[in-house]
Amino acid sequence: MHYVWQHRLVMQPDMVTTDGERVEVIDPGMLNRDAGPDFFNAKVRIGSRLWCGNVEMHVRASDWHRHGHDSDRAYNSVILHVVAADDCRIELPDGRRMPQMVMRCAPDFNERYRRMVDSPADRLACFDELAGAPSVYVTDCLTAMAFERLYEKVERMLAMLDRLDGNWPEVVYVTLARALGFGLNSQPFEQLALAVPLRTLLKHRDTPEAIEGLLFGQAGLLPPEQAGEDMHLTLLRREYAFMCGKFGLAPPCGMMWRMARTRPQNFPHRRIAALATMVSEGFSVASRVYSVRNLDDARALFHTSLPYYWQRRYNFGEPSGPASTQAFSRPSTDILVINLVVPLLYAYGSRFGNHAMQDTATALLEQLPAERNSITRLFAEAGVECRDAFTSQALIQLRRAYCEPRKCLYCRLGHRFLSQKAKYRP
Repeated sequence: MHYVWQHRLVMQPDMVTTDGERVEVIDPGMLNRDAGPDFFNAKVRIGSRLWCGNVEMHVRASDWHRHGHDSDRAYNSVILHVVAADDCRIELPDGRRMPQMVMRCAPDFNERYRRMVDSPADRLACFDELAGAPSVYVTDCLTAMAFERLYEKVERMLAMLDRLDGNWPEVVYVTLARALGFGLNSQPFEQLALAVPLRTLLKHRDTPEAIEGLLFGQAGLLPPEQAGEDMHLTLLRREYAFMCGKFGLAPPCGMMWRMARTRPQNFPHRRIAALATMVSEGFSVASRVYSVRNLDDARALFHTSLPYYWQRRYNFGEPSGPASTQAFSRPSTDILVINLVVPLLYAYGSRFGNHAMQDTATALLEQLPAERNSITRLFAEAGVECRDAFTSQALIQLRRAYCEPRKCLYCRLGHRFLSQKAKYRP
């Protein structure tokens, strides 16, 4: 009922009160999500008079008494009582009868809404409607979703900038670490970067083993000492013990690394080793990223070679898997561009009024190939074509922020599909 009123979808041809006076909604008012009447500052013409005040809604008119509104002074300013069932009349303290109107919409509107929000979680709630939707509506929604997702990343980055006292290199370092989690381990990677600041690591850039040992030790990923372990692991453990004594370190609590039922390629070890290598080489990404002008520049930031020890390992222990000198594959590099370079350029451009940098950020999304995952496949089944990362980011935002929590009423497409069927037809 709130949704229908707020978006003016009620709206049988001749709206009248239960006393037969004509009702015209000039302004539905502002939805109130706290205590008090449901809509503030509405403007409603009832008969020949224009009323300004609050609107209250109930499924049954008798809920007014059941909820105790008759003894609550906050409801004395209600100018119209909107109900689904007119089972009683409301008398005001001054003896007047409360204007009351029965809300009517299309008979199947509530059924359609329930069918959408109660649909199985593994399918799109609006699958049937989306397949036949005009492309202009889909494009409009996806453009808004892509920027909504980008703005969320930018806001996170600017909040981190404030937390780190305006230190942009530290922001790049923490954001890169989070991006290296590739969703699965983003949170522990961010915790690790905050626990071991970039400035601390750069003091030891001439000793790569010290940087690697410090990161693995603080991550809690150095295995217990055992006989016959390889020399590299012994060296990392020794370096970490030295650093702990020097800086009085303790691993951060709650480092919940997710490795169960995941492929070895998704283990965090090689990614931590890659981060350690980038730091020991001076972490030039923190300065080079602002010079990115095209996709080749962005990808070049992550051309990093792994140390020999990690070229055939996904974990500590015996070598396994094919040899690979590059830290990141092309798909992984593109994800890092999406999650680090694009929001960083946009955030930096936003902070300093550099619109060309913001344009470069959005152009990169349009040049990058679309991500291939369960979300893009789900929309592809409904006929939504995904050609670039701009669109795939939009689909991820749409799915995560609206489809999964079933916020169909707040989704542009969901609102359009529902509102088209909400109009009352006698």
